[in-house]
Amino acid sequence: MARNDFAEAPPLPDIVGTSPAMQEVYRLTKLAAPTNASVLLIGETGTGKEVIARAIHKLSRRSDGPYIRVNCGALHENLLESELFGHVKGAFTGAVDNKAGRFEAALGGTIFLDEISSMSPKLQVKLLRVLQEREFERVGDTRTIRVDVRVIAATNQALEEEIEAGRFRDDLYYRLNVVPIPLPPLRERRDDIPVLARYFLKRYCEMNHREAPEISELFDQALLNYDWPGNVRELENSIERIIVLTQGKQIAPDLLRFGRPRYSLRSARNNGDDVDSTIQHLVRLGIRSPLPDGIKLYDYLVGGLERALIKQVMMICDEVQVKAADKLGINRNTLHKKMESYQREAEPPRSTEKGEVA
Repeated sequence: MARNDFAEAPPLPDIVGTSPAMQEVYRLTKLAAPTNASVLLIGETGTGKEVIARAIHKLSRRSDGPYIRVNCGALHENLLESELFGHVKGAFTGAVDNKAGRFEAALGGTIFLDEISSMSPKLQVKLLRVLQEREFERVGDTRTIRVDVRVIAATNQALEEEIEAGRFRDDLYYRLNVVPIPLPPLRERRDDIPVLARYFLKRYCEMNHREAPEISELFDQALLNYDWPGNVRELENSIERIIVLTQGKQIAPDLLRFGRPRYSLRSARNNGDDVDSTIQHLVRLGIRSPLPDGIKLYDYLVGGLERALIKQVMMICDEVQVKAADKLGINRNTLHKKMESYQREAEPPRSTEKGEVA
């Protein structure tokens, strides 16, 4: 019997891919789903962590309960605390009424905590208590609330490095990491790329009432030649763009140039003469450039800019120092001293009678 006969099937119809890396994801998903164990989904942005989280919920005994998603990186600490655990009236400015949090909303179901690595140390402590004791208090309240909620967390950061850096609690990590499920990036499951592309083609043709374009060998080759740093999400967006912009049955070759587009944009406000941007560019250039012997970076950049500025202003003021000083917003005597200093620096060194440089 062929090896592929034993391949794991995707746990749900809306999950696509049969590569060995994804078969391991399917195996772990099916094993974890019927339990109440916490699951930690680990993978780059766009690898489908939320798709797997939903699959775990739908295959669990909690599938009839709510599925609640919270992006921990999208809210400030105080707002996230209220969002997760709720608050009582008067707990803070703007708390005009009691509010239940997402953990209460997920009672009997699943809560998916995306970007868990961005959670503050204060909230990490509170989440740890929920995982250990299944209880918490709303913000500003003393009444303890008990909850029966399954926690699935996701991260696109190496939590082990976050622990070493002191930004993430190791005890919380062990509570979340009961069943770790690493999700492979698309570049490590290239066999799935054409399959996913056709899945998205079908979906977006139906959504946009478009006829499916012809799929050529060039199409597949273009897909496989690109590394897809944005993973499945980038592939999906690219296929949607192809469907929207394709006229007729043939896909234009320029639509198969994948990657981040480079636009040459100049805002109407600055027309390419944005002073702040120019200064930033000058600073970056100065930092990268080798300095003349004996010249410090500050003198090289600031002194050079000052000389160029005074020279240009003197030119447009017809070399009249009073007008130039007024335009520059500095004292006339200050301008005069600076110009004398520049002139001395520009003069060649005088020679002594013995031919030595003085």
